[in-house]
Amino acid sequence: MYLIVTRAFPPELGGMQSLMWGLTKEMSKNFMVKVFADYQDNHKEFDKKENFSIERVGGVKFLRKIRKAQLINEFLKENKVQGIIADHWKSLELINTDKKKYCLIHGKEINHSKNSSLNKRVIKVLSNVEKVVANSEYTKNLAINNGVSKDKIVVINPGVNPANELNKKSLEKVESLLKIKSPRLITVSRFDKRKNHEKIIMALRNLKQLYPDIVYICIGYGDEEENLKKLVQELDLSSQVMFFKDISNDLKNALIAKSNIFVMPSIIHKTSVEGFGIAYVEAAQYGVPSLGGKDGGASDAIIHDKTGLICDGNSLDEIYSSLNSMIEDKKYLELGKNAKGCVSKFQWKNILEEYKKILN
Repeated sequence: MYLIVTRAFPPELGGMQSLMWGLTKEMSKNFMVKVFADYQDNHKEFDKKENFSIERVGGVKFLRKIRKAQLINEFLKENKVQGIIADHWKSLELINTDKKKYCLIHGKEINHSKNSSLNKRVIKVLSNVEKVVANSEYTKNLAINNGVSKDKIVVINPGVNPANELNKKSLEKVESLLKIKSPRLITVSRFDKRKNHEKIIMALRNLKQLYPDIVYICIGYGDEEENLKKLVQELDLSSQVMFFKDISNDLKNALIAKSNIFVMPSIIHKTSVEGFGIAYVEAAQYGVPSLGGKDGGASDAIIHDKTGLICDGNSLDEIYSSLNSMIEDKKYLELGKNAKGCVSKFQWKNILEEYKKILN
């Protein structure tokens, strides 16, 4: 049996939640699995559909961490466990065991100044695990630079499930919403500084001169939402930018599939960084190429000039010229075809084979 210890798990939504759910689901096809996860209000309906045990732990954050560790420590004494896979170094901090431990790392949660108190805690936890699983080459190098032993780190990219079949009604709804608008750019992410919506909108002002029917679809929510809407008004782009949130998965997938370019040229903001970017892979499943940023792990998900482009997200000129080069002569069609052809290596059944190598 393997224990999956995670702070992020469905039915809560998010990239980390999808990652831990996908890994657990695929693991459960090959091993006995038990999950220790944080409490969610509407978890009961979700949990009873799964074929593995999920134990939820509630309470305020600090006490929840202690309580969860106590439950896991007790479980380890009474049950035969081969190993523990954790979503975050903090999930392992209070677990006392000589069982093999494996910790996933993603980027910003290990990005603390060397020799700071948080950095020392990270190093202490990660020096006591069997393997540290980095989500990209970028995250691996970040960990090494921050003092994690190179020998402990293996790079395993996050996985995706095979793309859902597109819903006909949702596709028709998208076509009625977008009508003649083309080319179509899309971003699916939180609205925060790191994702760089602001510079995409600024580049759009210039692209509009060349492509009057261009549209930019923003799906998500977050702290920057009001600032972005204000910028759209200031730049007179209300006809070019569409905001969506709280939409169905079917509609989200239809909007992606009917777009031409997925745009997320992420930057480093303070200590926050894009460790990988599963959204690029999800777009590729529908034959949509991506524009990613050079800061972070996007280059693990995008093959530059084959399945999309990598640019300097801090440079408005580069974002503009990269988008223009993808739109010119409809280069996005060839890039999208390549992206779809390369996506199978990210499917969970193939990603799990990489996990099996370290678990065995």
